[in-house]
Amino acid sequence: MSHINGVRRAVHSGLQVPRGLHQSTFRPGHVFAGSIVGYSDNNSAERTITRGNARGWKLGSWFLPMLLLGPFASIAMANPNHGHSNGVLSNLSCSAVSITSAGKDTCTVTLSGTAPKGGLSVALSSSNALVSVPPTVTVPMNASSAMFTATAASTPTGQSVNLVAAANGISKSVTLQLSASISTLSVSSSSIAFGDVPTNTTAKYSVTLTSSGTSPVTVGSATVAGAGFSISGAVLPLILNPGQSVAMAVQFSPAVTGAVSGQLVISSTSSTYPTAVIALSGNGTSPPLAVSAFSCSNASVVGTTTDACTLSLNAAAASSGLSVQVASSNPAVTVPTTVTVPANATTAGFVANIASVTSDQTATLAVSTGGVSASFVLQLKLASASLSADKNQVTFANTLINTAVTQSLTLTSTGTAAVTINGAALSGAGFTLSGATFPLTLNPNQSVPLTLQFDPTVAGAASGQLTITSNSSTNPTVVIGLSGSGISHQVNLAWNAPISSTDVIAGYNIYRTMSGGTTYQLVNSSPVSSMNYTDGNVQSGSNYSYVVKSVDSSGVESSPSDMIDVAIP
Repeated sequence: MSHINGVRRAVHSGLQVPRGLHQSTFRPGHVFAGSIVGYSDNNSAERTITRGNARGWKLGSWFLPMLLLGPFASIAMANPNHGHSNGVLSNLSCSAVSITSAGKDTCTVTLSGTAPKGGLSVALSSSNALVSVPPTVTVPMNASSAMFTATAASTPTGQSVNLVAAANGISKSVTLQLSASISTLSVSSSSIAFGDVPTNTTAKYSVTLTSSGTSPVTVGSATVAGAGFSISGAVLPLILNPGQSVAMAVQFSPAVTGAVSGQLVISSTSSTYPTAVIALSGNGTSPPLAVSAFSCSNASVVGTTTDACTLSLNAAAASSGLSVQVASSNPAVTVPTTVTVPANATTAGFVANIASVTSDQTATLAVSTGGVSASFVLQLKLASASLSADKNQVTFANTLINTAVTQSLTLTSTGTAAVTINGAALSGAGFTLSGATFPLTLNPNQSVPLTLQFDPTVAGAASGQLTITSNSSTNPTVVIGLSGSGISHQVNLAWNAPISSTDVIAGYNIYRTMSGGTTYQLVNSSPVSSMNYTDGNVQSGSNYSYVVKSVDSSGVESSPSDMIDVAIP
């Protein structure tokens, strides 16, 4: 057999079989039925040899004469899948061959080799509508497998489903088992025995509800029967997914002594036990005698004092009474070591004696019996002495000479400790003090009245001061200013209320002018409520004329009264 040796750029070079071509042999004079692909020497120009009736082949735009050296000839033909091993469908598999309730499964189609250019489309089907798959899945070019998802719906009964994959006349299948979807509720306890529980106390027990089936279960309600039994912790209705749990607290709080029974009924959509019944039992017992409450009258005290305290029991003491221990955490507060609650009584009291402290402190008082204790915290405040006066200025206006007038002054202990007034010093002509002897001690909130007197001997202004010293922590020295005015003469006026006035009289205004004058001046600074007035601002040897006007609540004055003339010696 002779062969065509190949083709390069020119036909003169002879023919060679390019890489990727295979050889075919033809008899002389055969007509080629197909195409032959050749390559230029840079592998970028593709040429096709097409069928012709002449004794030669056309390569692209070139013509090749048939150079046959023997009875047969061979020629190279291109392999269109050069570099690839075309695969065919070889397997169909899924990650889980059994599915419980609704769910998804990942499946894989596998080829014996790699997919050709453009990929390989594989048709998919399911034998049961409970499992759905996509109509096709494509294995990408050069890949040997592709995955898809099979979606399963829940079923009340177990079933088998065949999945089929087909491509190019080859099919593969896999069988999935669908398990029945079952709702099941499991309860951790079938009975609860609380045993002995003291009355007016609470015992608790936890019950766990679990969804142990293959599909969600709905817990619809929980009802409890029996005196003293109750439940808490779960809000119903609720849905528990498979494997999910919820805790429910069952409580027993007996109000009276004696055995009690009851039950807890739980309703659900469980296919096995839709109604779960839990038996309940307990026994109410008398609690041991113990302190149930403890308090004192005052939670905060200042200085040296006492505080009344009271303790209470949870039940009446026996015929012999009950001894209760008492203790204080601070030596500034002393209490009795024990207090006895009388027979058949539930309370007892005692007195806590409190000494003054040098700084703010706390004291914890504790009472205990039967292993049960109660406490009360007492705040101890630092006691401080303080003194205050109700006036800081005392004025004696227009006082006739040789005529004594008095005013009062009150001193008060306003601190939290007793204050001691050491003394009082007075200065200023005509002023005197009476009403107390010093030193003087005032307890908190206690007061003492003092009397100040002014008796001028000459006309004119006078001033002085009262200085009070004490152990007050805030103002150890209290100074009160004193002032007065001595006058030689004064005019005392008096009048009668008008009898024909229809308005309510709020007061009176007094007007004065020199005798014979017509312009009156107001003497008083504000309406006078009484029907008398003293004018001390007069001069010897002068004559004055006075009138009075009544004033209503709106400040409107009446017409003037009759005039009166006064001559000053």
